[in-house]
Amino acid sequence: MKKRIFYAILMVAFTTFSLSAQRTILHCGKLIDSKSDQVQNSMSIIIEGNVITAVESGYTKGKSNDTVIDLKDKTVMPGLMDMHVHIEGESNPNRRLNQYIQNPADVAYDAQVYAGRTLMAGFTTVRDLGGSGVNVSLRNAINAGKVVGPRIYTAEKTIGTTGGHADPTNGSNAHLMGDPGPKEGIINSYDDARKAIRQRYKNGADVIKITATGGVLSVAKDGQGPQFQMDELKGIVETAKEYGFVTAAHAHGDEGMYRAVSAGINSIEHGTFMSERTMEKMIEMGTYYVPTISAGKYVVEKADVPGFFPPVVVPKAKAVGPQIQDTFAKAYAKGVKIAFGTDAGVFPHGDNGKEFIYLVEAGMPAMEAIKSATITASQLLRIDDKFGTIEEGKMADIVAVDGDPIKDIMAMTKVTFVMKDGKVFKQ
Repeated sequence: MKKRIFYAILMVAFTTFSLSAQRTILHCGKLIDSKSDQVQNSMSIIIEGNVITAVESGYTKGKSNDTVIDLKDKTVMPGLMDMHVHIEGESNPNRRLNQYIQNPADVAYDAQVYAGRTLMAGFTTVRDLGGSGVNVSLRNAINAGKVVGPRIYTAEKTIGTTGGHADPTNGSNAHLMGDPGPKEGIINSYDDARKAIRQRYKNGADVIKITATGGVLSVAKDGQGPQFQMDELKGIVETAKEYGFVTAAHAHGDEGMYRAVSAGINSIEHGTFMSERTMEKMIEMGTYYVPTISAGKYVVEKADVPGFFPPVVVPKAKAVGPQIQDTFAKAYAKGVKIAFGTDAGVFPHGDNGKEFIYLVEAGMPAMEAIKSATITASQLLRIDDKFGTIEEGKMADIVAVDGDPIKDIMAMTKVTFVMKDGKVFKQ
């Protein structure tokens, strides 16, 4: 009996020693912790497992079995977060055709490539705002370590109205068009709204995304008009709250986004023709704005390429695209809360970092742009207890870039080190 107790104590002591001794130490030349607006020099981050256990001044000397990573010529910061991606696909001239010829397995194989690119660009967390449902399986595969990619919070399928921006059958022939309903994310009443939210919960969604107005890339003429009545919006928001969902509303036209904000939606995406009245309402309600300037610039560029978009899309792209950056500048100056988001998938995945350049061009200081993709994004997702800053007790999602992004924001497109959940994916 005594011998057994002795061995048990010995094993506990050995295990405790092993766990405490296995550390990763990052030596950081410059550190942006996203808690303050200051860049700290010559810092060390101590990581045990997947958790940051200390942040120390100077270059902490490692023990014999510690892993020490030299980032003395880099700027280190929390893992970046993109609050608006579509991880399943990318814009191309065959996008419409692919809807009819690709199987879910084809989508899944493409999606894992896009996920890998996104992580290598420094984005350790993304909010995926609508796809076919493959996004749920991709999230699960990444979480299980089967696929390399960012931590995904997915909306599964977007919720819209019949003929609206999220109606997947727009532009189809009568035989294929059918009459999609709440199961497919299409609603036309308060009761439909509740059922659609519950269906997303059943299907494994993490967040909810709706199309409060028309959109650019859908095969429908109207890109700005409101597409939900207030009772439908209330059904969405009320039910989403009951299920603990964060909600997002795609919106270009002002009336549709004002209605969504008034109903209690958590974030407005794109916000192209946002009025001062809506900005003031967003400040009052605490609504976040996710500008997606990158997507606006990309669709303008591709609208001039013959055959890249269906003809009905081209005039919408040329009207909406150029306006988004100006709207962001006004909303930021007004005091609307800004969370970083790009609409990656409209443009190639992996180019997400260009959004930082566009934010700074429009008047946002570089430090605030970085914080919009770290602490602010984590607050929108309600995960700021674990992510979004570099400090003791937070999860070890950490990236590093060449150069100093505070002096040259282009550095945010030069990610050279990526750690997610304590594991190094790029060095």
